[in-house]
Amino acid sequence: MTIDWNRQNFPGDDRESHPAVQALRDRFGNDVLEVGTFRGEVWVVVAPERCREVLLFLRDEPSLSFNFLSDLTAVHWPRRADAPLEVVYQLYSIAGRMRFRVKTRIPDDSEVDSAVPVWASAEWLEREVYDMFGIRFAGHPDLRRILNPEGFVGYPLRKEFPVGGRVKW
Repeated sequence: MTIDWNRQNFPGDDRESHPAVQALRDRFGNDVLEVGTFRGEVWVVVAPERCREVLLFLRDEPSLSFNFLSDLTAVHWPRRADAPLEVVYQLYSIAGRMRFRVKTRIPDDSEVDSAVPVWASAEWLEREVYDMFGIRFAGHPDLRRILNPEGFVGYPLRKEFPVGGRVKW
């Protein structure tokens, strides 16, 4: 299958015409909370309770075929009081040669469904996000620290973590 997507067809002001955005709006409606672009690549923010369902749809919909999870990371926005943690999924369609970013925002003490049932490669990526940001992934098969030793206190990539680090176990 060949998908004819041309990156130049989706300049910043025309992000709503991206086929993935249109398909997500049709299927998930108001659960697509925000749409944007960065350096010519389109991203969406989706409701956290629908995140795994959105990822499955993007992977399985034949006209989209985002079949490769190239990265999964997080960002800490401490000034955004209602949902300071943002989980970011970097997707790639091999057939369409197109990147697409899915984000979801969660409160500090919340969790998001694991993407491991969608892409097995999410297992270690989610462990890294848990270790560095403290984000829990519901249904993850082995959620434990991967970079820091067990018993390490804190989450080094959160903004409030001391710049000099802390050694307390």
